[in-house]
Parts: sequence; C-alpha cells; structure tokens
Amino acid sequence: MRPSLRLDLSQLRVLPLAERKSLTTAEEILVDPDSTPAPVSEFVAVQVLEVADRIRHTRGRGAQVILMYGAHLLRNGAAKILTELMADGWITHLATNGAGTIHDWEYAWLGRSTESVEDNVATGTFGTWDETGRNIHLALMTGALQGLGYGVSLGKFIHEDGCFLPRPEDLCATICQFPLDPLAAAGCDLLSTMERFGLSTGHHEVQHSWKEASILSQAYRLGVPVTVHPGIGYDIISCHPMFNGAVIGRAAGEDFRRFAGALDGLDGGVVLSVGSAIMAPQVFEKGLSCVHNLRFQRGGSAVTGHSIYVVDLQDGGNWDWSRGEPPKNNPAYYLRFCKSFSRMGGRMQYLQSDNCAFIHHLCHALRVPARGAAKS
Repeated sequence: MRPSLRLDLSQLRVLPLAERKSLTTAEEILVDPDSTPAPVSEFVAVQVLEVADRIRHTRGRGAQVILMYGAHLLRNGAAKILTELMADGWITHLATNGAGTIHDWEYAWLGRSTESVEDNVATGTFGTWDETGRNIHLALMTGALQGLGYGVSLGKFIHEDGCFLPRPEDLCATICQFPLDPLAAAGCDLLSTMERFGLSTGHHEVQHSWKEASILSQAYRLGVPVTVHPGIGYDIISCHPMFNGAVIGRAAGEDFRRFAGALDGLDGGVVLSVGSAIMAPQVFEKGLSCVHNLRFQRGGSAVTGHSIYVVDLQDGGNWDWSRGEPPKNNPAYYLRFCKSFSRMGGRMQYLQSDNCAFIHHLCHALRVPARGAAKS
C-alpha cells in the first residue's frame, strides 16, 4: 500500500497576529449588562422567566447550573454578562469548544479577533498567526505540569499574564525520577518545545490588556470551572509549527473528566446549551453515560430532575421538542443539537433566539428576586 503524504507542519510560515485584518474588536462587541437587552420573541421572553426561576430553585438546593456555549456567544459580546452571572453564583460550570478559547485569548491579548476564512485559506494564511498558536500551546503545556485542563490552564495564563517555564535540567530530572507518572509525558512535550523554539527559563510574560473580554480569565478569577472540548485539526492552533495534538488531547482529556464530574452533580440541576450545535450534545451524552456507568456499579440511580434549555438561531425543524424527538421521516430528527439533548432524561426545551440576547434577558431576569426563592 502506498503511504499517504504527510505535511511537515514545522515548516509553516506564521505571521504576527497584529498584521491580520481582524473583523471585530473588543470595544465593538462587548455588551454592557446594564443596557437594554435586544428584543426576543414573546415565547422566548416567557421561557426566560421560567429558566430564571429554575436556576434560582437549582442554586437554592446546591445543584449544578452548567452553561455549554459556542464561540459566537463570546464573539457576540456576552463576556461581561457571563461575568455577572458567575459572580452572582448563578452559573457553576462552563464548557466551550476550541474556537471559544481562541477568540477568547485573542480578544484578551490584542483586543480584536476573527478573520475572513475564505480570503485567508486562499492565500494560505488562515490561522497562521504566531502568537495565538504559540501562547495557547504554552498555556496548555505549563498547565499540564500542574495537572490542569485546557480551560483552567488558559484562564490562568490570561489572568496571570503569562506562565513560568522551568529549567530544562529540572524537567529532565523529574522525568527520569518519575517516568511512569502521567505528567512525565507533559514534561517531555514542554522540554522538546523549549529546545525546538529556543525558549528560555523563567517567566514568559504576555500582557493581556482586555481581560474583561475574556470569559476564561473571569471564570478563573472567580473560581468557576471551565472545561474545553476541542477537536484535533478543528482549530487554527493546528496551523502553527508548535502544533502538538498530544498537548491538546491531554488538556481536553482532563477537561472531559472534570465535565463528567460536574454532570454527577446535575440531579435537579439546569443545563443551558447556547449556540453549540456539535460540541455540547456530543460531549454531554458521553459524559452522562460515564456518570451512569459508575453510579450503577455502586448501586446508584440515573441523574434525574434536570432541565435542559437549548438555544440557537435555527428554527428547530419546526418541531415542538417538548414532545420528545420527531419520527425519522421528519427532517427535524436530524438536528443533532436538539435530538441528542431530547434523549438525555429530564425536561428539554428548545428556544429559537439570538444567543447573546437570550443570556442578556436571563441576566436581567435573575436580578429580580422570585417569590419564595432565595439566591444561595
């Protein structure tokens, strides 16, 4: 069999991020939580009040409120709104995809993000931005030495304006002393990268001047867990000489374990899937299955009493998902972001809405105390 060709990504030519024509800026997109939310349909407005009441009840009994979001929630300027929701204790766990973290880091560091995919793929420059791929990899590699996952590692990197690179001899000594430790491979990855790219020991400073535009940074500051669920080759950090699938996979693997751990506290809780048509349903169903597997081994029961609210711009196939999933001959059956969640127990409701408008209305609804409910 003729072997397939293998590109040598180490030969990629990368460019300074500041030279890229970015399509959005932090100042343009950030939404003030105190401003008037954009209009939503009457149905969504009623549902927002229900979601708010459900979240109040959930937090009053100490259960999880998990927000799974796609990159557009960040790109539409919801960072300050989510910061308020986290600070007030309404959200207990966040989960996003790789793109959600890339835009997050670029806004935090440069104050702008997004590019023309069509134009830049045509010129071979799409994603080939040095600082983005370099610093996210460094954040994940140094975080891995502390047993951290993707979300916490990058949030820490942004919040602390960089990372510390240990001495190569110290890395070598630790690897040799504990070769079977799971972190030994993380040490090898960092050691190899420092050698290949001539990185020196000490504090690697990266000043992030727009931390208010970073969900990851604010979550780290507030102590709210964030897990990241990327795909290898999905994100622009693959278009960089420093690309290392093992580094990404190690960080994402840790985060999947932590996400599944959050699902183990979902009884009576709330899940918000906002603008994540692929990652959220796929990761949720596998995580919940793992929770059930372990619970049943201990003689326990399945997660129950949870509510799932799925928010996206599509019309949901013109199907009332509160009735369950449609038959296979209905095109709505093939909407994974609805169908998967409808199979996950509890009660699932689909809301067709702009994602930032939904979160903004929810923030305002949660500011008003409900009768008989107290925020914990």
